[in-house]
Amino acid sequence: MTMKKYVSILIRLVPAVILLQTLFFKFTAAPESVYIFETLELEPYGRIGSGIVELIAAVLLLIPKTAWAGAGLSLGVISGAIVSHLTLLGIEVQGDGGYLFFLAVIVFVFSASVLWMHRKKIPYLN
Repeated sequence: MTMKKYVSILIRLVPAVILLQTLFFKFTAAPESVYIFETLELEPYGRIGSGIVELIAAVLLLIPKTAWAGAGLSLGVISGAIVSHLTLLGIEVQGDGGYLFFLAVIVFVFSASVLWMHRKKIPYLN
């Protein structure tokens, strides 16, 4: 396997794992997740809906042929999270030290990298 393939796997795994890990909190109505979506006035539909979109994005990221689509979907949903942190929630949520915001930024950066790396696989652009 070439170095490019190893890099591709790594940069796809990082956002996929983060997105999948947060699903537990969204789908079990963990207090911090409920608090976030109540603050955004989107509880419970926003919490569950974003969880479903994040699940789809994570699965697409893990499949090499659809990584570009997962990255694009991931960028869309995580951009909403970042904007929410910067406008309504704050960087730190319920004393987390900015951990959720930090994870969102990591997902954003890695998803943008995946999209760039897999841009030639996007239909109708080439």
